[in-house]
Amino acid sequence: MPIETVRRAENSTDAAAVREAIHDKLTYSVGKNQIAATERDWFLATALFVRDQMTKRWIASIDRVYEQKRKRVYYLSLEFLVGRFLFDNITNLGMTEVVREALSELNVDFDALRNVEPDAALGNGGLGRLAACFMESAATLEVPAYGYGIRYNHGLFRQTLKDGWQREYPEDWLNSRNPWEFERAEMSYSIGFGGMVELIDASTDKPRYLWRPGEAVRAVAFDTPIVGWRGEHVNTLRLWSARAADPLRLDVFNSGDYVGAQTNQARAEAISKVLYPSESTPEGQELRLRQEYFFVAASLQDLVRRHVKYGENIRTLAEQVAIQLNDTHPAIAVIELMRIFIDLHDVEWDEAWKLTQAVFGYTNHTLLPEALESWPVPLMERLLPRHMQIIYLLNEKHLDGLRASQNASDAMLSSVSLIEEHNGRRVRMGHLAFIGSHSINGVSALHSKLVEETIFADLNKAYPGRINNKTNGITFRRWLFECNPGLTHLLAQTLGPKVMDDPLTLKQLVPFADDAVFRKKFAATRKAPKLALANLIRQSLGFHVDPSALFDVQIKRIHEYKRQLLNVLETIALYEAIRAQPNRNWTPRVKIFAGKAAASYHTAKLIIKLANDVARVVNADPMMKDRLKVAFLPNYNVSLAELIIPAADLSEQISTAGMEASGTGNMKMALNGALTIGTLDGANVEIGEQVGADNIFIFGLTTAEVAARRAKGIDAQEVIANSPMLREVLDSLRGGVFSPDDPNRYHPLVDILTYHDYFMVCADFDAYFAKQREVDARWQNPDAWWKSAVLNTANMGWFSSDRTIAEYARDIWKVPVKATLSDVSYPAINGKSP
Repeated sequence: MPIETVRRAENSTDAAAVREAIHDKLTYSVGKNQIAATERDWFLATALFVRDQMTKRWIASIDRVYEQKRKRVYYLSLEFLVGRFLFDNITNLGMTEVVREALSELNVDFDALRNVEPDAALGNGGLGRLAACFMESAATLEVPAYGYGIRYNHGLFRQTLKDGWQREYPEDWLNSRNPWEFERAEMSYSIGFGGMVELIDASTDKPRYLWRPGEAVRAVAFDTPIVGWRGEHVNTLRLWSARAADPLRLDVFNSGDYVGAQTNQARAEAISKVLYPSESTPEGQELRLRQEYFFVAASLQDLVRRHVKYGENIRTLAEQVAIQLNDTHPAIAVIELMRIFIDLHDVEWDEAWKLTQAVFGYTNHTLLPEALESWPVPLMERLLPRHMQIIYLLNEKHLDGLRASQNASDAMLSSVSLIEEHNGRRVRMGHLAFIGSHSINGVSALHSKLVEETIFADLNKAYPGRINNKTNGITFRRWLFECNPGLTHLLAQTLGPKVMDDPLTLKQLVPFADDAVFRKKFAATRKAPKLALANLIRQSLGFHVDPSALFDVQIKRIHEYKRQLLNVLETIALYEAIRAQPNRNWTPRVKIFAGKAAASYHTAKLIIKLANDVARVVNADPMMKDRLKVAFLPNYNVSLAELIIPAADLSEQISTAGMEASGTGNMKMALNGALTIGTLDGANVEIGEQVGADNIFIFGLTTAEVAARRAKGIDAQEVIANSPMLREVLDSLRGGVFSPDDPNRYHPLVDILTYHDYFMVCADFDAYFAKQREVDARWQNPDAWWKSAVLNTANMGWFSSDRTIAEYARDIWKVPVKATLSDVSYPAINGKSP
C-alpha cells in the first residue's frame, strides 16, 4: 500500500482516504480487484485496514508501558469468548461512520460484512465471555494487561439440531484467514511432559533436581491486539498453538508408514484442537491436563522472559507482575512458577513461595465440586513428575505449618490437604490455587460469601482474610452501543454524550421512568430488535412469531442447575392451561431458548430434546395461534447473543439458589431494558438491590432453604402429590404426549425429578408458575412494564466491567487505572489525579 495512503487514513476521518486505503488492502494484501472481490474479500480488506489503525496504537501502548516501567497484569484463562472483532474494533476506534461511508462509496454493504466474519471459537460460556469483557475494559482503563490462553482450531463444537437432538461438529473459524492475529514464530517455547527427575546435586542440605521430560511440544504464539474504548490504549491477547517438535518421522515415512510418521504431530497438535475434550475416558483426562499445563507453562516462560529481558531480577517479579487465574483450570501455574524459581533460577524455597503467593490472584467461578478440578495422582506423577514432587513437599510444609500454628485436628488437615485421600488419591487444584494466591475472590456478593462458608471454609479458617468479592461486569460497548444502536441513540439524546464514557451516567435516567412520552420512545427502541429476531426464527426454524408478543428468553449453557427444565415444565403447564381455557386473556408469549450441552452430558442433551419436542407440539397446535410459541435457536454464540439480548422482554435467571456464581447474561438483558425473573442467586441479588424489588420478579427457595431441604432429603413425591399442575405435567411426559415416537423417552427425567430433585425443580415449580402470571399481568399494563424497563436500564451502570476491573486493579493487582467512573476514586496513572 502506498505510504501516503496509509498516513492519510491513519489519522483521518476522511472517507475518501479510508476508501482508498481499503481498496489498496484489497489489491495488495488480498490480491483481488474490485470486480472479482467477494464479500469475504471485502471483509478481509476492511479488517486489515482496521488492524493497521490498531497496530500503531498497539506499539505505542507497549512502548509507553516499557518507558514508564509499569507493572503488568497477566490474565490466564482457558477461554476467551471474544466473538466477532470487526464491528467491535471499529466502534472502539470511533470509525464506524467513516468506514460505513467509505464502503458505501465502494458499493459494499458494511452490515453484510459483519455477518461474513466467523465467531472466534475460543470459549463456551460466561467464563470465556467475562474474560473477553475484562480484556476490553483493561485496555479502556489503560491497565497493561496480557491475556494468555489457547488458540483452539475447532473450539468447543458447532451445534446443530437433528430431529431436536443436539449434534456436535467441529468449528471451522480458522478455515479461512484470521486477519486479526499475528503469528509470532520466534515466540516459541518447549513444553515438557513425562520423563524423569534426576538428583543433580546432593552435596548440600538443599539438593537440586533436574526434570528431563520424555516428550516435548512446541508452543507458538499468536497475538491479537485488543483495543480499548476511544482507541487510546491497546493490549495483547496471546494465544498458544501446539506444534510437534519433530512434525514428521522421516525414517518411518520412508519405510512406507505414512500415517505412523505423523503420529507425533497428531499427538502434539491435539492439545490445541478443541476446547474441553470429554473427560469420560482416561485419554480425555490426560488431554485436559496436557492442555492446562501447556498454556500455563508457555505463558510463564514468556512473562519471565519479558521480565528478565528488560533488566529485572527474577526476585523482583512480584513488584512488576500480577497474574490472575481465571478459575481453577490454570492452577498448575502455582507449581510451575515454583519450579521456575527453584530449579531454573536457584531461588530458595521459602523466598520462592513468598514470591509465588505475592504474584498470584485466584478467581473462583463455581461452587460445583466437579468444576474445582482434581487430577488422579498417578496421572500427575506420570505426566508432570517434577511438579508432583513439589506438590508433595508443599503439602507437607502447608500441613506442618497448620499443625504447629493452629494445632489443627486430623479432620481439619484432611480437609485442607492438597491431596484428596478418599475414592482414589487426587490432587485438589482448587486448594492449590487457594494456598498459592494472596487473593481469592468470588464473582458476586452471595457467591463470595458461599465460597467462604462452603467449599473453602476450612482453608479460610487456616488463612483468613484472603477471600474477597469482585462482582462481575460486562462491557457496555459491545452489549449496549453495538448490539442496540436504537436504545443507545435514545440514551445519548436524552442524557448527553457523557453516557458513552461513564456508565454511571445512566442513573440520571431514573426520573424519565415517570415520563410517559419517554417511556413510549424507550418501548419503540425494542421493535427493531424484536423484528430482527422474529425474522431469524422464521429463517432458521421455519415458523412465524409475533414481534409484539412478550419475548421470554433463556440463553445459557444447558445444565441442570441452570434449570432450563423448570422453564420447559412451566411451558407445558401454560400450554395445557391455554388449551383448557382458550377464551382467557392470555399474554402472547414467545419462549426462546439457546445454549449448548457438553457433549458427554446426556441429561442436558435430553433437556434440549424435550424443549424441541415441546416446541414441535405447541407450534403445530392451531389453538395456540400467537398465544404461545417455543423456539430453540441452535449454535448459541456471541453473535447470536448480540441479536437476542436487545430483543428480550423477560430475562430468565432461574438457577437453583446458591449454585450460580454470578451470571452476566442477567446484566446484559437488564441493561437493555429486559425485566428479570429469577431466584435469589448470583448477581440477581445485586441486580435486585440496584433496580428495586418492584422491578424484578423474584421467586423460589433461598440458598438457606435449599440447603435445609437437601438435608431432609430430595425425594419430591410429596411435593408432586400436593401440586396437581406439576403432577399433570409429569404425567404427560411419562405418558409420551410429547414423544409419541418413543413414549419412554422422558422417563429418566421424570424419575430424576420425582426421586432425586437435587436442583429443586419440583420444589420451586408452583412459585415459578405463579410468578410468571405476575409477569403476564405486568405486561398487560404497558405503563407499568416500561417504567420498570427504564428503571432496569437506569440502574445498571454499576455492572460495567470497567468498574470490576478498576476494583481488581486497586485491591488485588495494585496497578493504577485511567479513572472513568464518576463517583469512585481510583489511583491514577503516574500519580495524576483523575
